[in-house]
Amino acid sequence: MDSDVLLSRIEKGLWAPLPGIPAQLSMVPEPRPGHKAYFEVEDTSLKAGVLILLYNKDGRLRILLTRRTERVLHHRGQISLPGGEQHPGESLEATALRETAEELGPDLGAVRVLGRLTPLFIPPSNYCIYPTVAYIAGAPEFHPQPEEVAEIIEVPVDHLADPANVRREMWSLGGRDVEVPFYEFEGHKIWGATAMVLAELLALLEKSGT
Repeated sequence: MDSDVLLSRIEKGLWAPLPGIPAQLSMVPEPRPGHKAYFEVEDTSLKAGVLILLYNKDGRLRILLTRRTERVLHHRGQISLPGGEQHPGESLEATALRETAEELGPDLGAVRVLGRLTPLFIPPSNYCIYPTVAYIAGAPEFHPQPEEVAEIIEVPVDHLADPANVRREMWSLGGRDVEVPFYEFEGHKIWGATAMVLAELLALLEKSGT
């Protein structure tokens, strides 16, 4: 699908009621011990802002993801959205933009914030993440921080939206067998919280096209 059409549909969807938790749960590993809705833990969890950065590259609308190094504190080696912990007095939107600039070094001066998605609680780290959706014209130039970022992954939105690229496997996690849904892209398995956030964006995209 044309990248301008995809972007327009995302913008339209962000102005409507969000798909919310049901969309997130379409990509949740099962069983899911410790899962709670964000509103149950807002007062007790740590807050983090993450950025869904959209941009055009090679004629396709893409989302910026990273593979985390083995040296970070949480979620080592996993595919993630850029972001981090909120600083005192800082909005969660500002957190997402600041952390993305620190991790990856793009010039975000011309970024256009489109809206927010539903927060998501991550039990293992006790973080509640707040996704901001933004767009920047052209392909940004990245300078990844080597302590945090092992690889930059630029996944096309239309690739994620294709049901043929959704897989499910049985994994052993924390000593138990878990059925894990994930998006497959160039050998990467995008799962967990990242997949759940992206699932809401894709549900929003589908809803706004009807």
